[in-house]
Order: sequence, then C-alpha cells, then structure tokens
Amino acid sequence: MNKTLQTAGNISLEIGRKLFGLVFIFSGFVKAIDPLGSTYKIEDYLHTFGGFFESMADYAFPLAIALSTLELIIGLNMIFNVHIDLTNVLALLFMLVMTPLTLYIAIKNPVTDCGCFGDALVISNWATFFKNVVLIAIVILMLIYHYRFHPFLTNRSQFVAFFLFIVVGVSLSLYSHRHLPMIDFLPFKVGVNIPKAMVVPDNAPADEYKTTFIYEKNGEQKEFTLDNYPKGDSSWVFVDQKSVLISKGYKAPIHDFNIMNAQFDDITQQVLNHPGQTYLLIMHDVTEASTEGAKKANEIYKKAERSGIKFYALTGSNDEDVKKFIKKNGLAYPFWKTDPTTLKTIIRANPGLVLLKQGTVVGKWNWRDFKSSPVGSK
Repeated sequence: MNKTLQTAGNISLEIGRKLFGLVFIFSGFVKAIDPLGSTYKIEDYLHTFGGFFESMADYAFPLAIALSTLELIIGLNMIFNVHIDLTNVLALLFMLVMTPLTLYIAIKNPVTDCGCFGDALVISNWATFFKNVVLIAIVILMLIYHYRFHPFLTNRSQFVAFFLFIVVGVSLSLYSHRHLPMIDFLPFKVGVNIPKAMVVPDNAPADEYKTTFIYEKNGEQKEFTLDNYPKGDSSWVFVDQKSVLISKGYKAPIHDFNIMNAQFDDITQQVLNHPGQTYLLIMHDVTEASTEGAKKANEIYKKAERSGIKFYALTGSNDEDVKKFIKKNGLAYPFWKTDPTTLKTIIRANPGLVLLKQGTVVGKWNWRDFKSSPVGSK
C-alpha cells in the first residue's frame, strides 16, 4: 500500500511540475513576443501605485524583458528538470511576490486585466489570484519533496541549457521589439475586418449597475435604491450617487476606435468603408516616435499619393507637439486624431504601418520593415 501511495505521489508531483512549467512557459512566451504590450501593462501598474513605483516607469521596458525571461527560465527548467532545487526556490520567491500582489489587485481592482498572459488569454483578477494559489501550493510541495526529482542532464549540460534559456528569452523580446510580435493576439491582427469587429449584436447583454442614492435628513445620511428613494419628499436632501458594476455586458472586440480630423469631425466610417487600399500610419506619441521611421513614412506617403492609395497618419499627441514634429522632420503628410491607447492596441510600433482593404487588415509593419510593404518596396 505504501509503495502504491508513493508511486501515486511521484506521479502527482511530476504532473504538478509539468503543469507549473507549462503555465510559466506560456506566460513568459506571450510576454516575450509582445514586449511593448508587457511594457504598457507594467507602466499601468506603476502609475496606479504612484510614489516611488511611478518613478520606475522609465524602466518598464527592461523590466518587461526581465519578467518574461525569468518566467521562461523557470518554466523551461521545470519541464527539463534543470537546476531543479534552485528553480524551486526562484519559483517560490516569484510566487511569494505575485500571489499577494494579485490578491491586492483582485480586491482593489486598480486594473481590469492583470496581463499575466498578455493579450493571448485575458482572465479576471480573481481568476488570476486563484491560479496563483494553486501554483504556490505546487511549488511548496516540490520544495518539500525535492529529493524525488532526479535530473537526466549532466551538471555541465544543465548550465548550458540554463544559458540557452536566457538567450532564447531575451532574443524573443528583442526580435519582437525590432519588428512585430511573432504571433499577433491583438484585436487588429491581419485578417480582421474592423467594421465587423466593432458591431455589437442587437441581443447582446449590456453592463448592469447597482445604483444607490445618498440623501441626508436632520444631519443623518441614508442610502436608497431606485425603488425606495424619497421622491418628492423635500425634507430629504440629495448628497451623492454611487454606481457599482455587478454584471459586465458584451464588449465588441474592437471598441473606442475613432478617427477625427482637425475640425473634430468623425471620419472613421469614411476611412473604413473606402473601397480601395488605405494606409494607416500609427504614431501614438510623436514625442517618442522614431524620427527615422517618420521620414521613411514620408517616402511611402509620396508613393501612395502617386498610386492613388489613401494615407492617414494617426496620433494621440496634441497639436503643438505634432506641429513641432512635422517641422523638425520635414514631413509632408498631415495627422488625424485617435485615442493613444487604441493606437497602441492597433500595432506595437511607433511608428507602425497598417494596410487596409475595404476595412480589413491585410498587412502590418514596424517602421524598420517599411521597405517590405507594397508601396515601400516600389
């Protein structure tokens, strides 16, 4: 009986080790191939926490690479049983930081999406916390029964594997930063028809809120609902109103996408319904955009004009910054306004180029790869 229990325990530990490793590999990989997405999420956290943490926002990009690489190393080490004792300690330390953090996020809800699996898999903040509880339980058991894990690689091979895992993690991030994510999980990926992705079905559920009203009478405040608030009773004085989301409704895959001209006219449908080809040059912030990329786009703009292809440069920057940027770089193309967060969601590049055909995304390029675009290659 004891031997049977021991065998079952060993099998359970092996399953736990592989499950832990696969979760970390997936989490690290989807972050590594989208380092800018991870950077934006880390910046959100740091700005939300404020104080010292906000001052660290300038280091969000290297932190994003370090985080994804660490997750990949822990995950790959778990799967291939590399330096398992050290890996168990690293994994425990990692979970001891992340588990309380995700509990705080679940309770306070400072961000709606934890970003633990990038844009590949979005789960709720509470689901993230419970996932971490399971993972920390697994790693504690692995530490307790560490003597049951036996490496199948020599010490030298383990060191080589450990080094290669670091190289793979950093290389994935740097390659994806210089170009675009190897796998695009964004709503605006190639093949998506933007107008269709913006449609909300007629029978789709809407967000449900619980609304309470605070009234005061004789120095005493009391909360009421829509059913029992003191309508018509002048002895009660309205103080405040609170709305709490109790049920999230349907949200279209693409929302809050609008293109405004200089007169603040919405030209979104005009752009998306154009029957021919349309280029969208994306610069969410001109003060952070590559000047080399902006100048390359200038040549594409001129070629697009000669070819009869529509060209719109979209930015979330203010008019003064745009004017300075145009003058400094001698740009010929004008800019239209779009929300900067939406622009970051369209493409992970600043600037980046998106080619539409009748509202469908048919191509996306980082500014370093503009020559491989249809117009840029001519």
